[in-house]
Amino acid sequence: MDAAEERRFREFVSARSPALMRLAFLLTGGDQHAAEDLLQSALARTVTRWRTVDTPEAYVRQVMYRQQVSWWRRHRETAVPEPPDRAAADGSDGVELRIVMRRALARLTARQRAVLVLRYYEDLPEAEVARILGCSVGTVRSTTHRSLARLRQFAPELREPYMIFGEAK
Repeated sequence: MDAAEERRFREFVSARSPALMRLAFLLTGGDQHAAEDLLQSALARTVTRWRTVDTPEAYVRQVMYRQQVSWWRRHRETAVPEPPDRAAADGSDGVELRIVMRRALARLTARQRAVLVLRYYEDLPEAEVARILGCSVGTVRSTTHRSLARLRQFAPELREPYMIFGEAK
């Protein structure tokens, strides 16, 4: 990699890291350290192919989705404790909902989280989600349906998860 390409990569990382970190945080179920590792490994993979990557952010995002699903396949996740009961309304409902959402997401599999993040946080159509994850549209639909049902089971207060994802942007 020549100096100009290295500078371009550094500028990309500097400009897009906050957004990519938010995505990694969602994909890892709210685990800050795992999110940092996921982003770092995705960027390390990207830098090796930097010259051939046409759309760097899309490439990094796809690497992150696939790495997280692959990690889950190797290390089946265990459930975390139940989310806390709702506290009395004191103006912190938005914060509380984000905490509940984070905990509920952490209880989903990596594939389920990836599908929900792509569909509702990234607002991608089912066909694009299927292409990114390397599966069929039917798999995306069924995974979305099961994932939303599990979210509602873990946290009934999350009646409309897409609204929470929308606020996270």
